[in-house]
Amino acid sequence: MQLKKILAGLVLASSVVGLNSAANEKLSIAATPVPHAEILEHIKPALAKEGIDLEIKVFTDYVQPNQQVADKQLDANFFQHKPYLDTFNKEKGTNLVSVGLVHVEPFGAYSKKIKATSDLKDGALVAIPNDPSNGARALLLLQQQDLIKLKDPANLLATSRDIVENPKNLKFKELEAATLPRVLEDVDIALINTNYALEAGLNPTADALFIENAESPYANLVATIPEKEKSDEIGKLMKALQSEDVKAFIAEKYKGSIVPAF
Repeated sequence: MQLKKILAGLVLASSVVGLNSAANEKLSIAATPVPHAEILEHIKPALAKEGIDLEIKVFTDYVQPNQQVADKQLDANFFQHKPYLDTFNKEKGTNLVSVGLVHVEPFGAYSKKIKATSDLKDGALVAIPNDPSNGARALLLLQQQDLIKLKDPANLLATSRDIVENPKNLKFKELEAATLPRVLEDVDIALINTNYALEAGLNPTADALFIENAESPYANLVATIPEKEKSDEIGKLMKALQSEDVKAFIAEKYKGSIVPAF
């Protein structure tokens, strides 16, 4: 009799768990590994309490996260800044929208050949991202260091063709953003997105020759399709991401290499 009661209790408990799981809404989101997926993993328990089963899909490129959301294979993504999103929408004919900012990853310059910007030799080879928005971001950072001057100093889509002054005759090599940490042995400096720098074991606050400040216009955001912009699930996601808990998590885990943007 006692065994029957125990079995009955287990069946009942299993049924309750099943009902609770069924009641949770699934929300799928694309993210790059560091720090985006790490931040999302941190908020999963809080979202579960709000009835959201967060499913994180990790990507190491900057194209598929947008394409899969545009194709409605995933609900949202978290990996990019507004200039990149605007460029992607224009080039691919998509209409993804930002639903809120989360953090800034200060963009930095790294080298294994020099210890200071003043050590850059004439004709030095500089690696920058090959996508329009991040390529321009690299050039703007170089301009801030007085290494080059651009035709329009505020152009967020500037290219190397817009350089009007280049006193050190710097040579530019454009590469996919994810590959930049791997070419540090072959170039004089590389301008690297913080997420890829962190993945490569670089510490932006300690290893960068120079780096953006917290006022950078390149805050990372969550994007989705217009039909889901006002959905309850996205609202709960943003509430969790823009919380004091996430501010504390970012401060403790990333030690200033990532800065909250809310």
